[in-house]
Amino acid sequence: MGTIRHYFAGGNTARGFYSLYDSNLKGLDRLFILKGGPGTGKSSLMKRVGEYWNQEGYYVEYLHCSSDNDSIDGILIPALKVGIVDGTAPHVIEPHVPGVVEEYVNLGEGWDADLLRENKESIKELTAKVSQTFETAYSVFAEALAVHDEWEEIFINNMDFSKADELTNELIEKLYGNVCLNKQADVRDRFLGAATPIGAVDFIPNLTGELPHRYYIKGRPGSGKSTMLKKLAKEAEIRGLDVEIYHCGFDPHSIDMVIVRELGWAIFDSTSPHEYFPERDGDTTIDVYERAIIPGTDEKYETQIKDISARYKGKMNEAISYLAKAKALRDELEAFYIKAMNFDVVDSKESEIQEEIKGIAEKLN
Repeated sequence: MGTIRHYFAGGNTARGFYSLYDSNLKGLDRLFILKGGPGTGKSSLMKRVGEYWNQEGYYVEYLHCSSDNDSIDGILIPALKVGIVDGTAPHVIEPHVPGVVEEYVNLGEGWDADLLRENKESIKELTAKVSQTFETAYSVFAEALAVHDEWEEIFINNMDFSKADELTNELIEKLYGNVCLNKQADVRDRFLGAATPIGAVDFIPNLTGELPHRYYIKGRPGSGKSTMLKKLAKEAEIRGLDVEIYHCGFDPHSIDMVIVRELGWAIFDSTSPHEYFPERDGDTTIDVYERAIIPGTDEKYETQIKDISARYKGKMNEAISYLAKAKALRDELEAFYIKAMNFDVVDSKESEIQEEIKGIAEKLN
């Protein structure tokens, strides 16, 4: 079997639904864009195709759905330069070279339109409620971000920026040395994790498990972790090294992890909600608080931090509850489509996709 890597390319964030799909779909020679309502079998089709090619020994990437923990929104088979994605809202995918690279696959051909129209009002009402509930979740996430900014301000005001720069320069020297490749870097932007209906989810063990060196950054909000990671990612790009940049699932403007597989390392923000600890040789802790924050800051602002932390967690829990509500409403909506679907049509579409991918594989082999 080949390797499977799991990550999110879209997220429910404090800045609304945020897509990083374009970064991960670039370079494909063939992209199947699935269209169809909820419950029309898009995720199941992609999982079956992904499992088949993984069993054939290919490395496959699974792009997970941040709004439904059991679903995926895409699969990529990099060696074949082939991908399949769910091209419905909120991650609408527009073709760049339609018919040549991208092709729409309409699973809606399998539904009984008359049966759906019989439930027209219920479907319209549920669709509106799902949309409204997501918007409410995003609004509450934005409120949580404002509270988080208060938290960050405490540590920003108590940071020794020269020491933070010194630490960053030490890491650049340690991680890159004199390595510089004569090629253009392949830069991929993804999410470290996502806010989902069951809470925060990440795939750090899967993404970093095969790497010999992992660096766990410890610190506080506003202690310069994201800024340091942005500089490390930029350094990889300057040196011609392929780099995976993993954004924060809460605030996509922040960076939570950088992976340079060509050098065998990952460095990531290992604080809540994606807190991990060294567990094997090659794992190293980097304490930014210890290196760059004025000693005694935690103690000096203890009461204020406790209040901010409680308010932040309250807002995050509230936002997650709206994602869970949206998921429940969407499940109701899916039931109408599942009842109206002829899944033989989906199976037929899947067979057509598989035959084309097999043809691509035969040409390459």
